[in-house]
Amino acid sequence: MFDKLRNLLPKALRNDKTIIPVVRLQGAIGMVTPLRPGLSLASVSQPLEKAFAMKKAPAVALIVNSPGGSPVQSRLIFKRIRDLAEEKEKDVLVFVEDVAASGGYMIALAGNEIYADPSSIVGSIGVVAAGFGFPELLKKIGVERRVYTAGKKKVILDPFKDADPDDIEFLKGLQQEIHEVFIDMVKSRRGDILSDDADLFSGKFWTGGKARDLGLVDEIGDLRGVLKKRFGDKAEPKLISAPRGLFGRKSGVGVAAKLLEGQGGLGDEMISSLEARALWQRYGL
Repeated sequence: MFDKLRNLLPKALRNDKTIIPVVRLQGAIGMVTPLRPGLSLASVSQPLEKAFAMKKAPAVALIVNSPGGSPVQSRLIFKRIRDLAEEKEKDVLVFVEDVAASGGYMIALAGNEIYADPSSIVGSIGVVAAGFGFPELLKKIGVERRVYTAGKKKVILDPFKDADPDDIEFLKGLQQEIHEVFIDMVKSRRGDILSDDADLFSGKFWTGGKARDLGLVDEIGDLRGVLKKRFGDKAEPKLISAPRGLFGRKSGVGVAAKLLEGQGGLGDEMISSLEARALWQRYGL
């Protein structure tokens, strides 16, 4: 009945479009500061819920562009997407832009289908921990480090002490456990089409075309082209963003106030920015 009444309206007044909500998931994961929000469950929950709440939408599209970061936040975002997809009974289409590597690829696994550009970087299924050691520096400048603990392993991998082989072995054990969780997720979501390539879980990464051959993505494609092919010429993507405050985005005054209140020092901001930059540069970006 409604469709018949709608057909009586002038064509300009009809709403014949198929709206597909789109959520952009971009940035290093878990590296959240006042000046640079980054990707975390807290930052993406609202736009995800809003996108999946669109009842008439046949699917939800996600644009993923992330070099990775926190494995915990990566998995939490993945799980939130899958929980919403099952609750709302919607397919999830993931579109990789520049990179979906490490934790970025973990998030991409939430898609029922994953699309990439031929030049996208995909993969890096592994775990990394990096740092610096300064034991000789203290000696040169005449500084003695004093650390007092209850529990002999309370301070391990101290950058101002020589590396302890037992501490390194302990860290590698933790990394292996996290790696196994990641591998299980990949096999669970992509197992039926995965290649048996020996390097698949080695931490290597590939272009979108090679990732398709390995089974890490389904097809080469872009968001608008895939949506129109799948849902017709009247399919229209609609970007869903996080809600803004009363005066739009956080102002510089507000951010400065937070920094002065100790919620994020300028030193922490600089270190976090360098860490994020290093993640992107790992993939030549």
